[in-house]
Amino acid sequence: MRGNRKKSNAVLAALVCAGVTGLAGCGESAPEQPFGGRSADEIAAQAVEATRDAESVRLAGTAHQRGSSVAVDFRVDERDNCVGTMSGQGAAAEVRQTGRMVYLKGNEMFWRSALQGRPGTDTTIAKLQGKWVRSTPGQAAGTQGMCDKKAALAALDGDKSERKGMRKGATTTVEGKEALALHKRQPGGEKLTLYVATEGEPYVLKATTQGGKTPSEMLFTDYNKKVDVAEPPAGQVVDPATVAVNR
Repeated sequence: MRGNRKKSNAVLAALVCAGVTGLAGCGESAPEQPFGGRSADEIAAQAVEATRDAESVRLAGTAHQRGSSVAVDFRVDERDNCVGTMSGQGAAAEVRQTGRMVYLKGNEMFWRSALQGRPGTDTTIAKLQGKWVRSTPGQAAGTQGMCDKKAALAALDGDKSERKGMRKGATTTVEGKEALALHKRQPGGEKLTLYVATEGEPYVLKATTQGGKTPSEMLFTDYNKKVDVAEPPAGQVVDPATVAVNR
């Protein structure tokens, strides 16, 4: 009898364990939470710092310039190398930057927007079709901040008050990588969300703004990958001074 009782107790214990496994496990500790006991604000600060300190990153999504939504896809590094595209409302352009030289090739709508209807615009656009315009950082039309890694990330780090009062959300997946969502609602109704990698470096994997006047979404990928930039063939490059409006 005693042997049967022990056997019955063992079977009962096994059944109870199986029944509660879905809740907390049996004989095992609860799974470790991402980032331990750190607060959402601490995680956000660490994520922005790690992202800022990365050697290179690819940013792809929607940004805002002069009140318009612009689709961007740029790879940029710490050594002023950059390559990418931007488009919106029919305008499109390719951008390459190597060192202190920027090359920009835009379609007709892009140049019409950039030249803003100045006299001689049609003649200038005809000269620019299929050409790369050479300039220096900060002077390339419509590209301000796009090929400057620090400027591109300024939206995350410029106003640290935006990262105060964040709340932890669910763990999800961004581009195949596990990420913890951090949320904050602004007084105007906007909802800011940062998705932070839970494994390896706590890089920002995605940043979104929902609601408000400037909704946006930006993916952060290809961290620390080399950014190769090929200078356009000399025959396809023009100096903006030679095709200036009114020339």
